[in-house]
Amino acid sequence: MSEVYTTTFAGRDVSVKTNYLAGQANGAAMVTYGDTVVLVTAVSLKDKREGLDFLPLTVDYQEKTFAAGKIPGGFFKREGRLNEQEILTSRIIDRSIRPLFPEGYVNETQIIATVLSVDDENDSDVTSMLGTSVALGISDIPFKGPIAGVKVGRIGGQLVCNPTSKEMEESDLDIFLVGRKVPSADGNRDFDVNLVMLEGGAKEVPEDLILDAITFGLESMRPVIELQDRICQAVGKVKRTVEPVEISEDLRKRVKDLVYAGLQEAYLEGRKLERYAKIDDVKQKMIEELSSDDAGLDPKAMLLFEELSREILRSMILVEKRRIGGRSNRDIRTISSEVGILPRAHGSGLFSRGETQALVALTLGTSADEQRMDFIDGEETRTFILHYNFPPYSVGEARFLRGPGRREIGHGNLARRALLPLLPSHEEFPYTIRLVSEVLSSNGSSSMATVCGGSLALMDAGVPVKDTVAGIAMGLLKEGDEVVILSDILGDEDHAGDMDFKVCGTKKGITALQMDIKVDRLSEVILKDALYQAKDGREFIIDKLNETMTAPREDLSIYAPRITTITVKQEKIRDVIGTGGKNIRGIISETGVSMNVEDDGTVTIASNDAKASERAIA
Repeated sequence: MSEVYTTTFAGRDVSVKTNYLAGQANGAAMVTYGDTVVLVTAVSLKDKREGLDFLPLTVDYQEKTFAAGKIPGGFFKREGRLNEQEILTSRIIDRSIRPLFPEGYVNETQIIATVLSVDDENDSDVTSMLGTSVALGISDIPFKGPIAGVKVGRIGGQLVCNPTSKEMEESDLDIFLVGRKVPSADGNRDFDVNLVMLEGGAKEVPEDLILDAITFGLESMRPVIELQDRICQAVGKVKRTVEPVEISEDLRKRVKDLVYAGLQEAYLEGRKLERYAKIDDVKQKMIEELSSDDAGLDPKAMLLFEELSREILRSMILVEKRRIGGRSNRDIRTISSEVGILPRAHGSGLFSRGETQALVALTLGTSADEQRMDFIDGEETRTFILHYNFPPYSVGEARFLRGPGRREIGHGNLARRALLPLLPSHEEFPYTIRLVSEVLSSNGSSSMATVCGGSLALMDAGVPVKDTVAGIAMGLLKEGDEVVILSDILGDEDHAGDMDFKVCGTKKGITALQMDIKVDRLSEVILKDALYQAKDGREFIIDKLNETMTAPREDLSIYAPRITTITVKQEKIRDVIGTGGKNIRGIISETGVSMNVEDDGTVTIASNDAKASERAIA
């Protein structure tokens, strides 16, 4: 029999219905927030695949066009592969829940969030995150919830929880954060809400405002977390037991004796590929020593190898206060940058930081090159496009080239968000701008290298950006009361650490940020320290970029189209266009320009030939 549970969230009613749809899933919840309705299902197989040492988790957020009363375009008239918005939401859910499954749980697990109805006031991301937590919470799947998501904006100087899309047009802040219920630290409240994940953009807002927004957002989640407690108490299933991996002391000692000294020596190597080669040598010697003719290598030996690798690196940073390559916790790797290295691109920037290198190329186009995106909540036209590519050679690998993966879509979106607030309005600069970042080498925060290279490419192209933008990836290691915040993390430090925190912006303030946290408690003091250490690092990188270029070029590339804008009276528009477009086609044919006429009488003329533009205007 179905049950409905309700509460008020950001001043609007939200309801959760269980035992109603998808009865064969391990857990299912239909969440209704206004007229936005999302069904979330959670399924985890009972049988494990042999040899797995990780959680094979799949998250798919999908928007059905009938949710908005629309029919899909295209020949087949049905939904196809996930669009960019669906991929980004899938990533947000995945990043939020992945750290909350117990260690050792390796059963294949899938979350599907299906948008069944959508309005223009209640965010389907917020609704989907609540449904995911409920579906996992009432199932027998082990999960360290409940969690909740909330969108925070700032309108007229006031922080707003779950603002409508219309309200967000006036906001200088747009962040989505996820919190998790944890026991109260001081015993004064029933529970605390701890930050799990953060993603968002801003219009050069200061660090203190970000901290206020996080605190505000976490407190706003309390009603829906309390709602989930009621639901799980009423209809929750008994959770599966996760047996801890039993490792004998004999095997633990043998592995440590074989690999510890070798791993310590390997982590003294500063260069990534040389370090990985040394680690691989240590691993191969362990495999040869411990493999038996009958059974091969005990899989538990590999678990111990990974555990010891992480332990050695963490001890090196926390106890010895020394990082790979000998840096301190605040040191940033050697930075170099160049502009104008691609003669026919309209702008280009090459940014290198340590072993991470990104080449960013810029192309200027006309209104005909705008990107038109069709989402269920409406169409979006983009005049600023950023594509991030991560080829296999950037990490010394060889594999088939496929289309962009979810990671590439996510990193490209973060970099685009970082640069967008500094661009001129389309009225000031009527071009379509496309940036393409080719990551040539990667060892930590290639998305932040894309931001830096993108900032240079924009200035090299003569785009009148308002300021220089830079990004930095921060890390954290926490053992008890011992805390070390790391600036400009390597891939190894990210893997062994407790936080991955990317912050982008100008010297004036933050334009984009992304955070994933793996520890249960992250105090406001630690968050503040991380944000201000990131600010110091960001300003250092901006100073380095300014050594290469401090302001946009005065002129566009000779290969870029020149766009001229004129205005004709609205009653004369039909004369410019002519019957069936005859007049405008004649002008284009005679002069070779591109032309576009807007309903308000604005005429844009684009050409690489100034004389051709003059003839078209005449």
